[in-house]
Amino acid sequence: MNNSWRHLPSPARPIAAATAGAVAAVRAGQEPDGDLAAQDPAQTGLILGTVVRLLLEDGHPDGLTADDVRDALSSCVRSWPAADPQVVLWLLAGALGVLEEDGAPAPKPDVLARHAVALIDDLLAGRPVEPWLTAALAEIERSQLHD
Repeated sequence: MNNSWRHLPSPARPIAAATAGAVAAVRAGQEPDGDLAAQDPAQTGLILGTVVRLLLEDGHPDGLTADDVRDALSSCVRSWPAADPQVVLWLLAGALGVLEEDGAPAPKPDVLARHAVALIDDLLAGRPVEPWLTAALAEIERSQLHD
């Protein structure tokens, strides 16, 4: 595990390390390994979803439009040929808090993790993932302390 994650709470460290490794794999044109999917799906989903939301908010400080969401979806699908547009849309809706579950089963956690990493990498546009993971975890911690 990377020493740069020592500042994070212990449950988050393996998720952060696996996310960073998966982003590196996607950037190298490889399929992300299963390390991220092996983590707790609820914690992983919360962290990755928060990273996606923070990246979307950073890229659209005046708010997102439907066209912005469509652009994020199409950009991710173009950048990662293995992407399933329905899964990417599911991730975007979940990260933005507008997911309406209509009784259809959610994609499997490993599928969600791989697609979330591809979406995160696309939204990062070459920037490092580590600061975004740190920011997401700080926000999660703040929200849990205030609940």
